[in-house]
Amino acid sequence: MNIYLVFIIILFILAISDLVAGVSNDAVNFLNSSIGSKAAPVKVILAIAALGVFTGTTFSGGMMEIARSGIFKPGEFYFSEIMIIFLAVMITDVLLLDSFNTFGLPTSTTVSLVFELLGAAVALSVIKVIQAGDTVAGIENYINSGKALAIISGILISVAIAFSGNDSSVHNTPDLFVQL
Repeated sequence: MNIYLVFIIILFILAISDLVAGVSNDAVNFLNSSIGSKAAPVKVILAIAALGVFTGTTFSGGMMEIARSGIFKPGEFYFSEIMIIFLAVMITDVLLLDSFNTFGLPTSTTVSLVFELLGAAVALSVIKVIQAGDTVAGIENYINSGKALAIISGILISVAIAFSGNDSSVHNTPDLFVQL
């Protein structure tokens, strides 16, 4: 059997497992604070969460664009190296999301995927640079540093904005969903 066929089968199995873990994580992120704060009846919260998860899975094509041309330069890697990167990402993602979900810790599927791609690509780039006898600056040939920094900056800025918001207005809003 061709080794790449085995890689594809393993990726398919990991993708199914990752999808279950990722959707579970997204659903918990939707439900956690709303059920805890009793912002609405549980049935309304579940309906909104289901709609959110469905919308997220329907319109999540941007993640594939990040994987295709965002973090690293795929043209600089051999097909076998790309397969290793994606296997490493999928194994890490399944382990990370399952671990975080098991212990009830919050995590972002998008952020974890971005950093897993960056970590795997940098690790393989370092191996390629060392094998070529090049300096560490040679990693620049393999990693799309401008795009990676823009993505990481966006993540960090969104976290900073989330923590800097004034939540006093939340307590002054009428309970619209409680009546439903």
